[in-house]
Amino acid sequence: MTTIKRIIRLSLSSVISLCFFIIITPVRAEKIQNQLKTYPAPTGAVQNNDFTVQVRQPDGKWQDLPEYLIKVDRVVGTTHQEQNSSLAYFDFAGEVEVSVTYNKGPVNTAKIRPLSYDIKHQLKGHTIFFKLSKPANLSIEVNGDIFHNLQLFANCVEDFVPDPKDPNVIYYGPGIHEVPGGELMVTSGKTVYLAGGAILKGRILIQHAWDVKVLGRGIIEQAPFRGVRIAFSKNVTIEGVICSQCFTGGSENVTIRNVKAISYYKWGDGMNVVSSNNVLFDGVFNRNSDDCTTVYGTRGEFTGGCRNVTMQNSTLWADVAHPILVGTHGNTPKPDVLEQLNYINIDILDHMEMQYDYQGCLSLNAGDSNLIRNVRFENIRIEDFRHGQLVNLRVFFNKKYCTSPGRGIENVVFKNISYNGNNASTSIIAGYDDLHKVKNICFVNLMINGKVISDHMPAKPGWYKTSDMAGFFVGEHVENISFTTNSQ
Repeated sequence: MTTIKRIIRLSLSSVISLCFFIIITPVRAEKIQNQLKTYPAPTGAVQNNDFTVQVRQPDGKWQDLPEYLIKVDRVVGTTHQEQNSSLAYFDFAGEVEVSVTYNKGPVNTAKIRPLSYDIKHQLKGHTIFFKLSKPANLSIEVNGDIFHNLQLFANCVEDFVPDPKDPNVIYYGPGIHEVPGGELMVTSGKTVYLAGGAILKGRILIQHAWDVKVLGRGIIEQAPFRGVRIAFSKNVTIEGVICSQCFTGGSENVTIRNVKAISYYKWGDGMNVVSSNNVLFDGVFNRNSDDCTTVYGTRGEFTGGCRNVTMQNSTLWADVAHPILVGTHGNTPKPDVLEQLNYINIDILDHMEMQYDYQGCLSLNAGDSNLIRNVRFENIRIEDFRHGQLVNLRVFFNKKYCTSPGRGIENVVFKNISYNGNNASTSIIAGYDDLHKVKNICFVNLMINGKVISDHMPAKPGWYKTSDMAGFFVGEHVENISFTTNSQ
C-alpha cells in the first residue's frame, strides 16, 4: 500500500471513530424556511456605533441588531495595540437580507470575507446590502480596515432550547450575569444555556465531569482567559456561544460547534487541545491574539499525547502567531505521539507574525520529543495574510519552550490547498538530524496564485526543485516529499 493511500485510510478511520461521540449532540430538525430571530442587547452592554446593522426576511420589515464593542489585537512594529471592533449576531432559516451602514464616513470599498463564500453585495451610499441563504460567520470590512470591522455571525435557528425549570439546566436568560467568584463550576450531567442577549461575566469550568453541554447564543464576557475550560472530562459539547477562549486538556469525546472565539490580550490562544483524544471542532470562528488552534502533548497538569483531533468547516484569523500549530510541547522523559489530526474545509483570513520561529499558517513543529504523524490538511483556502509563511514543517529544538528536539514528522498530506496573495515569505520544511526527520510529505493540487505546483508542471526548469516553484525551502533531513495532481 502506498504512503498516500495509507494516510487516507488512517484519516478515514479517524473520522469514523469521531462518529461515536458526535452522536451525543441533539439530532438536528429539518430546516424550516424563512425564520428570523434577533436578540436585543441587555441593559449595560457596551456598544460600538461604527456600524448600523439591520436584517429582514425577504421584503419584510427591517429589524435592528445590537452592535457590540469587542477588542482585537493589532501588531505595530514589535508592540501590540488594542483596537475597537464590532460584533453582531442573529439566527435565521431560509433567506435573509442584510443591511450594514458605515457611520464613520464614505464607503470607497467594501469586502465580505471569507472570499470563498463569494457573497455578492450592493453599495448604496454608506450602506452595504447582501443576502444570505445559509449560516455564515463573516467579516465585513470597509475601506480595507480589518481592525475596525464588523464580525457578523448569522447562525442557524436553534433546534434545542432546554427547559429553564429542569434541575439539570443552569439557565441564563437575556441580561448581564455575574458569576460569583468569577468561575462557574459545571458538574456532570449539567447543561449550561446562555440565551441570545445574555452576557456572562466569568469563566465556565468543566473539570472532572462528564455528559456536560454549554449551549446558546449568548456571550461570555471578552476578558483575559475568560471563556470555557474543559479539563479531565468526557462527553462534552460546546455549541453556539461567543467567548475569548475554549480550552481542552486531558479530556475525551469533546465537540465544539459554531463557537466564536475572539481575543485581544497577550497569549490569547483560541482553541487549544492538550493531551486529549477525540476532539471535533465544527464550524468555529477564531480571531485570536495568539495561535488560533493548537494540538500539544504533555503540558503542565495534563499528560499524554493527542489522537483523533479534527477541525472542519471553520474560519481562522491569527492577529498574532499561527492559525494552526501542532507539536511544540510534550514530554521528553516519556515521549508523546500526536496523530490522526485532520484540518478540512477551512478558510484562513490572516496570519501576522514577525518572529521567524513562530510563522506558518499550517505549522507542524515537533519539539519536546513529540512524534507528529498521520496528519491531513484538505480543502484549505488561505487569503493574502499580512506577514508569515504558508507552511512550516520542522523538527526543532526551541530552547525557550522545549527540553529536547522532536522525534519526527511523518505521513502528512496537503490536498487542495490554495493561496492567493503576495505577502507570504519562504516556507520551511526541515528535519533536525538523521534520527529526527521529516518524511513522507505529499502535496496534492497545491495552488499558489492560480498555478498548480507539481513535479511535472510544464513551467518548471529541469534543474529546479519543485519546492522552488512553490517558494518553499526544503532543508536537510527531509525524505520522500512529492508534489502531485489528482491526475498523476
